[in-house]
Amino acid sequence: MNKKILLFVAGALMLGGCDDLFKPGLENFKDVEQMYEDAQYAQGFLMSTYSHIPGYYDNSEYATDDAVVNQKSDAFLTIATGGWTASTWTSLNQWTNSFSSIQYLNLFLENVDQVKWADDVEKNALFARRTKGEAYGLRGMFLYYLLRAHAGFGENGELLGVPILTESQTVESNFNLPRASFQACVEQIYSDLSKAEEMLPWEYEDVTTVPAEFQSLTQDIGKYNTVMGAKARQLFNGLIARAYRVRTAILAASPAFQTPSNTSTWEEAAMAAASVIDYNGGIDGLAADGITYYEATVADAVKDGINPKEILWRENISSGDTNQEGRHLPPSLFGSGNMNPSQNLVDAFPMANGYPIDDVTNSGYDKSKPYDKRDPRLAKYIIYNGSTAGSSNKTIYTSSKSATDDGINTVEQKSTRTGYYMKKRLRMDVNCDPTSTSAKAHYNPRVRYTEMYLDYAEAANEAWGPKNANGNSYSAYDVVKAIRKRAGVGGDNDPYLEKCANDPNEMRKLIRNERRLELCFEGFRFWDLRRWNENLNEAVRGIDWTSDGQSYTTFTVEERAYEDYMRYCPIPYSETLKFSNLVQNKGWK
Repeated sequence: MNKKILLFVAGALMLGGCDDLFKPGLENFKDVEQMYEDAQYAQGFLMSTYSHIPGYYDNSEYATDDAVVNQKSDAFLTIATGGWTASTWTSLNQWTNSFSSIQYLNLFLENVDQVKWADDVEKNALFARRTKGEAYGLRGMFLYYLLRAHAGFGENGELLGVPILTESQTVESNFNLPRASFQACVEQIYSDLSKAEEMLPWEYEDVTTVPAEFQSLTQDIGKYNTVMGAKARQLFNGLIARAYRVRTAILAASPAFQTPSNTSTWEEAAMAAASVIDYNGGIDGLAADGITYYEATVADAVKDGINPKEILWRENISSGDTNQEGRHLPPSLFGSGNMNPSQNLVDAFPMANGYPIDDVTNSGYDKSKPYDKRDPRLAKYIIYNGSTAGSSNKTIYTSSKSATDDGINTVEQKSTRTGYYMKKRLRMDVNCDPTSTSAKAHYNPRVRYTEMYLDYAEAANEAWGPKNANGNSYSAYDVVKAIRKRAGVGGDNDPYLEKCANDPNEMRKLIRNERRLELCFEGFRFWDLRRWNENLNEAVRGIDWTSDGQSYTTFTVEERAYEDYMRYCPIPYSETLKFSNLVQNKGWK
């Protein structure tokens, strides 16, 4: 049997269940060469990796100052409270998942040119180009996730990435590979993404004229649309490649990775983000309903592979389920209340006039009525004492003395620990009552445009200051103003923004806070705190109201117990045991 297929089968076993398109029986192994005459089998190598793209909602907020989880066995609880080791690094470890996917992609790339995709010569060339572009893009994407999860400084002080694999491994390969430098990994990601950008259209849409860059392959509109048209929506495209270039550039330019060996700059990150924003129509392209991209009015309109205006890339939409609501709604609404937002996060939402609540002179914040006149996003994203929620518009009381299951610590592993429940991500028209369940369509994002706008604001402010657009048609200031205006914050003039616009340091704080609010519960905070070199040990606070709702006390819910070296995540301990050339990040054992 071909030696490469042995590694392929081993990879399949490690990866677990694959897409239905690709499930070869173990008693009927196929050689890699058999893909040449079996296009569906060949496509299976590629398609199997899509099912292993890391989930957008990873719930890593449980290990930050934004939330806690009410499940005692949750791995993020262990990570955040002193039990994190290189052996328990499972929840966000990308080592096996991404390297196995890269093995699939390398095998595919080594054989794709020999696959017979179609009898028609022009269609065959189009399929070869599209699938090859997808594979390069996906390989760059998986290397990005590996870098984000495992980059760090070795004991000798060198900034390291992960081993770079651009060829498939066989049983004769040398598996004892050293980690490449961080810089080399960034360059490899850019190289793969550039190939994807060259080979793929920005988006897969039916056209009336074949784009110039594809006319050497065909001038037949029907053939082009069959391969590169609307039927291919949600496959990796040129726009997605550009979005991952932005993510890589933002990571590489961040304070945690600043060292002479890393030549990445904020300017590069800003210009990468600008290319995506320009494609989306600039400032005016910011989706008016982007704040609540998950709600019924948006989700119910998703069909035929088309994205909502806020979404750059997404997973397939479900026909109907109650998964998110069942996990996160309060127990009185038949949920398990898993995500418990922190008082820390609630305090980060400004007043509707745009001023932080700790600005005593200007904000108008009333401690006795802490939710009044606040940033409208607070009520959209978080259920607090007295909020209404669910298909019945039920009032939720979170006091420990409320005599309801929604009160603090009332029902073990179902009730809130902080006095708050998450509302974002949930459809309020879903009914989880087992006697009258009402399931609704959902979709999970993979990339939101708002993230790209926030990436630009961060990078542009660092590179050129708040109001310098450096040739673009918008500055960091312009982006932040548009995001806050969409949220209903700051009014027509936004005086707090104007104050920050005179100082890059104050603008940095504002941009980071806007990112925290706009992207809360979407899997960003864990990574952002690390790349910014910010405090990881902010204790999580909660709030407990009296039974009459007239007064409250705040309290510490959960202390964080991170060591300094935990700013960089570990290489899995099992891998360092097996391979002597695999240097561990400093501090991890």
